[in-house]
Amino acid sequence: MLAEPVGFVGLGIMGSLMAACLARAGHPVAAHTRTAGKAEAWVAEHGGRVAATPREAAEGAAAVITMVVDGAQVEQVLLGDDGAVHGARDDTLFVDMTTIAPADARRIGTALNERGHAFLDAPVTGGKAGAENGTLTIMVGGEEAAFTRARPLLDAMGELILHVGPSGQGQIVKVISNAVSATNCATLAQAFVVGRAAGVDVEALVQVMANGSANSTMLALKAEPMLTHDYSPLFKLEHMLKDVRLALEEGRTAGAPFPSAALAHELYIAALARGHGADDFASVLEAVEGLAGVRL
Repeated sequence: MLAEPVGFVGLGIMGSLMAACLARAGHPVAAHTRTAGKAEAWVAEHGGRVAATPREAAEGAAAVITMVVDGAQVEQVLLGDDGAVHGARDDTLFVDMTTIAPADARRIGTALNERGHAFLDAPVTGGKAGAENGTLTIMVGGEEAAFTRARPLLDAMGELILHVGPSGQGQIVKVISNAVSATNCATLAQAFVVGRAAGVDVEALVQVMANGSANSTMLALKAEPMLTHDYSPLFKLEHMLKDVRLALEEGRTAGAPFPSAALAHELYIAALARGHGADDFASVLEAVEGLAGVRL
């Protein structure tokens, strides 16, 4: 039996690969993105149909998935003029996989619920490789019944799929996790710069760290790009900065400090000011090098 049709809005680095996983799983995909020509190229490679607007992407779809940039974009493509809600059939399942503020997720979810639709916030982690291979980790907030409906779609894109609580909780889990990743990356940048300033063989330092308790996924992912100053974007610095900011906001609301993330936040702001917003977040190294007056 043919899998249910899906509207997919957002074909960036992650979204294009996630939509391809759905197509491989047999879901007819109606693809929309704001960049001219990108949806046409995606459909030429993966099948499905091009949707000129989010509204067209929702027409005939059992579910609509969004993977865009921020809460404002999610709200626009779902609820704005020509938003997906205007083309949705009764009781459509909406799954937002963007990382946005938890309060935005709850507000958008309430607006869709009031129109008779289900909504899940389902941000992801696992990077480009996870999106390409369908092995993402997906943390989901929302009603249990909606999560059960979404499970076949999520299974096509992810490996570890967790229902973490009510609406907004998926986003809280995601931004805390990303704040830890950002902090780890910024800490590596500082360690490498200290090593270079002290005259250490930084490649030897990396090997020692990799074979001791200092080892981490972040070391495996970012050491080489930092040493070679290769910031080809797997996850843009400006997006990581947004996630750290959201984590800090949640901490303040809860009355819980996150000082290491606050320091990382300042370093990412400095790297952004140096023009690295569209680069991979490993470019936080540029801010640390600038502070020290040392180049790896």
